[in-house]
Amino acid sequence: MAEPLLSVRGLRTHFETPEGTIRAVDDLDFDVFEGRTLGVVGESGCGKSVAARSVLGIVEKPGRVVGGRILLRTHAGDTLDLAALPQDSAAYRAIRGPEIALVFQEPMASFSQYYTIGNQITEAIRLHLRLSRSAARARAIELLDMVGVPQPSRRIDEYPFQLSGGLRQRVMIAMALACDPRILIADEPTTALDVTTQAQILDLLRELQAKRGLAIILITHDMGVIAEMAHDVAVMYLGRAVETGPVADIFAAPAHPYTRALLRSIPTVLAKPRTHLPTIAGSIPMPSARPAGCAFSPRCSEVLGDVCRQTEPPAIGEGARSVRCFLHGGAP
Repeated sequence: MAEPLLSVRGLRTHFETPEGTIRAVDDLDFDVFEGRTLGVVGESGCGKSVAARSVLGIVEKPGRVVGGRILLRTHAGDTLDLAALPQDSAAYRAIRGPEIALVFQEPMASFSQYYTIGNQITEAIRLHLRLSRSAARARAIELLDMVGVPQPSRRIDEYPFQLSGGLRQRVMIAMALACDPRILIADEPTTALDVTTQAQILDLLRELQAKRGLAIILITHDMGVIAEMAHDVAVMYLGRAVETGPVADIFAAPAHPYTRALLRSIPTVLAKPRTHLPTIAGSIPMPSARPAGCAFSPRCSEVLGDVCRQTEPPAIGEGARSVRCFLHGGAP
């Protein structure tokens, strides 16, 4: 496989609070390749969005990246360690947009309601591409048309509250693509949408990837979306990737008990009507109260006693496939 566009190694993002240190991301590894989609999946609170914000350098205080490397291969062919850059530096600002862009989970909370969508898209274009006002407006109309917004020359002068949820998400994608990034991070891009609109947005992302060779990091809690969209997957639990690998391999033979539990909870057409879906026992712990040993051990149906409860399992595997679980070796 080709060299990754983005390689994250040992990423740690902590929040210092009066109650103690919250290790929101704790020793996270993953790779992102050109033209491929990495699905990052896990329950709410496992650190998916914080990991995305860490890559973009937009972690809000009191959070900060305290360790690890975020290696980005740029348009120019250079390799930068983003973890070594101050978040508010000009060098980092030059990365956001032209190299990596983010589609937020809730567009209504991301757009300003006091400015038209055209004003907000052209601001990003003029900031990075140094185009005239008229050229930036023409570029914005072109982007809106590209993402399937009807009558873009009219819609460009509308406000976010005048658009449906699906159109707002399309506009958010248009804004993210304004500066032709190589990597697009989509953070739960379909969560607030109805099923039909969800399918349309996912189809749009797939089409844009095919046309532009985008690398996509798709953050979701939905294993069905992962199966449909992703080439590779990182299953996260309490700040770590407990299993990584090609989607087809992981769905065919999931190695980690948490991955198996997530897959069992997916509704299927073969399920018996009016029966409860399988659930995962317990709930995800607070990051400030991380259990000793394997973080999943209090909820795991296959726990190996004190080995799992007292010792953190290392990553085991070869190539693109790895798993953090003593069921596959590495026990002390």
